[in-house]
Amino acid sequence: MKKKRIPYAVSNLEEIRNENYYFVDKTRYLEKLENYKTPVFLRPRRFGKTLWCSIQECYYDINRKEKFQELFGDTYIGKNPTAEQGKYMVLRLNFSSVQVSEDKEKIEHNFNFITGSSFGVFCKYYENLLVNYSFDEKESITNKLSSLFRYIQENNLPQVYLIIDEYDNFTNQLITSNNDILYKTLTSDNSFLKTFFKKLKEGTESGVVKRVFITGVLPITIDDLSSGFNIAQIITLKKPFSSMLGFTQEEVDTYLKNVFDDYQFNKELTAPVSRIIKNYYNGYQFAEKSEALYNSTIISYFLSEFIINEGEIPTFFIDTNLKTDVSWIRRLTLKESNTKEMLETILLTSELEYDSVQLTEKFNMNQFFQPDFYPVSLFYLGMLTIKDSWSMKIPNQTMQAIFTEYFNEVEHFNVSYKYSEIFKQFLKDLDLKNLFKGYWDVYISQFPAQMFDKANENFFRSTFYELCRRHLSQHFAFEIEINRHSGRADWELLGKPTSPYKNIKYLAEFKHFTAKDKNVFEGLTEPRPEDVKQIKKYGDEIKAEFPYYTITHWLIYTFSGRDWKVFRV
Repeated sequence: MKKKRIPYAVSNLEEIRNENYYFVDKTRYLEKLENYKTPVFLRPRRFGKTLWCSIQECYYDINRKEKFQELFGDTYIGKNPTAEQGKYMVLRLNFSSVQVSEDKEKIEHNFNFITGSSFGVFCKYYENLLVNYSFDEKESITNKLSSLFRYIQENNLPQVYLIIDEYDNFTNQLITSNNDILYKTLTSDNSFLKTFFKKLKEGTESGVVKRVFITGVLPITIDDLSSGFNIAQIITLKKPFSSMLGFTQEEVDTYLKNVFDDYQFNKELTAPVSRIIKNYYNGYQFAEKSEALYNSTIISYFLSEFIINEGEIPTFFIDTNLKTDVSWIRRLTLKESNTKEMLETILLTSELEYDSVQLTEKFNMNQFFQPDFYPVSLFYLGMLTIKDSWSMKIPNQTMQAIFTEYFNEVEHFNVSYKYSEIFKQFLKDLDLKNLFKGYWDVYISQFPAQMFDKANENFFRSTFYELCRRHLSQHFAFEIEINRHSGRADWELLGKPTSPYKNIKYLAEFKHFTAKDKNVFEGLTEPRPEDVKQIKKYGDEIKAEFPYYTITHWLIYTFSGRDWKVFRV
């Protein structure tokens, strides 16, 4: 049997189903969406929104009615079809291709060109129904829709199912480039964009348009357009839809099992690979007490690399396409001091406090840049996720690494040079004490004195992890703050199965002392018994699951930002 393929960067359902790609079935949410007329569903970049648009297009398209079994036969909706299957003419628009400019007229021209092209394809595709319909190519998309809706109504044709993907892509570009005046012009009462959404509202209210489904990243634009499209139904934070995009743990377990079975990879790798992807990609929660989710696109990135490497764990686990450019952070915080303060807080605590009332379904641009709204803004960007009613947290190690990279970039700290001898020596002697000394001498020495007073256990653990991940990922997989049955392990290293350090496992526990504990720190000539007991528990748990690991335990003590001690247990 031909091996299935990983659908990384593939967002067309027909291609996935016809060309032997893996497909995680989310079609049960189609029937849930049918309870809404104008659902708006926001998710961070790279979360599978475009594929979900393609799924709706294929399911509701009247011209694909005969392809239903081919595309959906083995899915939930294939076995439980709704009455709306194959009933509509589907007009799908994607605003991500709209180019921005310094000139409103040019943006309007680009908007009409992109949407007009899709409109032309729609009319050609449904020419079997739109028999005598014609339109003026030079007209705006709003006028084209007006004439189309009138023609459909007069001829009693099937309703339109309208999909808008990345609705805020080009307006967000204006926001990040500080072009607030032009943004406000585009969302003003007489703008072409607001007029366009007013036309969608008219079509929905008249019954010509059956449903308008909208995806995007931020609620800013939909809020600022609200007077033109005040019928929007924001389902972003509704718990029944929290898992509509992204993968659950069960879905990832099945996906991983199928890959290992199809490609006959070493089954001993299943557990370590499962743990790596859980720590790096899991943890997104879009409703309080909802199930934690994986970023589906990034899971496919990892598995694609895994297959290309013929079952070898990739060197790097972070897809660079996932990163929100640091310009977003700088734009969000408005000034350098705010940027540094926010990143510093996240690095010290791995979370930010928020007011749960502010996690509304939409908010305007002015709120987006207020310090109180930083956690909510970062939530929509996919950089923080819900911890509880009071705090947002870093969802996983991927975002932990990205935040640490941003911190180093904003603070202009060197993380690339003067490190080679330190890490080459570690590959020879595997001495974590010498490695930590190198980190302290080169990295920590760059810090201003005032930073030392703020530094804590989380700070040292995170920055040490990021530096090691950066320079040693060819041979080792690194993890921090790992949830185990016996507690939360601070820092772990595992030699990759294909490296010379196969099955070498290091556990390190970090303990931090403030100035008031100076005497306790200075009196440490050996690790404290309670710390030894704690780290041995983690080691015993790992040994029971992976008896072939060679485990070494370490305790790392830091004092303020001024001194350190490392003991091998």
